Amino acid sequence: MATVSSPADRLVTLEGVSWETYERLLAEHQDKSGTRFSYCEGTLEIMVASSRHEQPSRILAQLVEVIAEEFGINLNPLGSMTFRRPDLLKGFESDSAYYVGRASAFWGREVDPQVDPPPDLLIEVDVTSWSLDRFPIFAAFGVPEVWRYDGTRVAIYRLQSGRYEEVNGSGVLPHLTGAVASRLLEESRQCERPEWLRRVRQWARGEK
Repeated sequence: MATVSSPADRLVTLEGVSWETYERLLAEHQDKSGTRFSYCEGTLEIMVASSRHEQPSRILAQLVEVIAEEFGINLNPLGSMTFRRPDLLKGFESDSAYYVGRASAFWGREVDPQVDPPPDLLIEVDVTSWSLDRFPIFAAFGVPEVWRYDGTRVAIYRLQSGRYEEVNGSGVLPHLTGAVASRLLEESRQCERPEWLRRVRQWARGEK
């Protein structure tokens, strides 16, 4: 089994890992927050999230929820839920996942990725530089939209003909572009949280 560690020792990639080993590791870590697992046909990547990762992740999640509230869009936040499909030999845990619009259909029961539709939106913070390309995993599940923050900007991707293409605007949140999301994320570092929330709501109300 080959092992590759990142210089910061926050990211480990293992080759030749069986599906059974992947599921065992998930079970052993199910009550431990801050660890993300991605699996694709024998390759397992484990990332322990740092504050540098978690801070923009939480801010982007709050951005989604505030804008959705302003536009009256129903959300079902799934957090970093584990999505795994043994038939595909793929699994992932995003930073944040959402059902949008049809959200109420999934309240009060366990989501089963084997039979239920994929989430409508994933948020990925990629400041640690995953070595495993996770987009093919998301595409195999059929996730229609992914936001990726690389430490500099937010890029919005839509699934088109089985592949993700960067697009200007979100398909799930009206009027929101990658440039606007990047600007609002940057502003969260420059002012206190109540003021930042006021600015986000002000932007959303100006787009109605």
